[in-house]
Amino acid sequence: MSVRIAFVGVGGIAQTHLKALHANPDAELVAACDVRLDRAEAAAGQYGMVAYSDVDRMLEQEKPDALFLCVPPFAHSDLEEKAARRGVHLFVEKPLGLDMSAIRAKASVIREAGILAAAGYCLRYLDLAQQAKEYLRGKSIAMVRAQYMCGFAETPWWRELSLSGGQLVEQATHTVDMTRYLAGDIESVYARMGFGQLEDKPGATIASVTTVSVGYASGAIGCIDTTCIQPDWRSGVEIIGRDYRLTLSGRTLTILEGTETQTFQSETASYFQVQDDAFVQAVRSGDWSGIRSTYDDALETAEVTLAAHESAVSGQPVSIAGSRLGSPELRR
Repeated sequence: MSVRIAFVGVGGIAQTHLKALHANPDAELVAACDVRLDRAEAAAGQYGMVAYSDVDRMLEQEKPDALFLCVPPFAHSDLEEKAARRGVHLFVEKPLGLDMSAIRAKASVIREAGILAAAGYCLRYLDLAQQAKEYLRGKSIAMVRAQYMCGFAETPWWRELSLSGGQLVEQATHTVDMTRYLAGDIESVYARMGFGQLEDKPGATIASVTTVSVGYASGAIGCIDTTCIQPDWRSGVEIIGRDYRLTLSGRTLTILEGTETQTFQSETASYFQVQDDAFVQAVRSGDWSGIRSTYDDALETAEVTLAAHESAVSGQPVSIAGSRLGSPELRR
């Protein structure tokens, strides 16, 4: 039996999911909802769905098995709760939101509903991520170095701190998540942010550069650097231990062990396809073991990035012990 899937938000990343799900014979795309009805109608026309601008009406009339939430960080409102209370499985794009108290409240409703809730940390579905994780199994990690450096995203809301949370929260969250996936949980952050260099971007209030000193629960230390003022794109995670160094950058994995270096290239055609296929299969079978990023796990990544912002504002290190109930208002 196919999985009936509806969408809320059909711009940007939703187009990638729509394409992947359309290619899955076990997925049936039934409805698209967007604040811009014309955009919902365009997606609906392309994939044979029904267009809506009202979420409640869509959920009531279409009764989907699963809902893809592809909305900006500021726009989650109570979408997760509405789906969960109807027993609708969720796929939530990153980041989960801009306030930890709201995210934790959503997580509680999701758990109570007993639904599957996955999050869009697609890099976990790259074959090299699995290879790197297996290589690191049982190894002592001393240091983690990570970066996400690229140009400015012209999406209108992205430049506003109160809407996107800034590059670390909205974009480089993928890199933060990969350090957690490979090196384990993060227990403290100490961050600094720089706000110059974006004078040519009217209305920009986000940081142009960020550096975060990180303490891992394992005892490893590290740093995560981000910037949106570069002419090219570079992203990667480097894991350092005694007599070895592992580097995962893009679709290349390099492992230095002793005097020997091995380089591997990804054979995954589309990690989005792998991710979305895994979600559909999990909903169909009830076996959720193939989901590599659950809502609860993604919550911890969100907490790291929001804590880093808090640290940059306060000038003090911030502990992450699963007990923080909220985050300060995002501000410069």
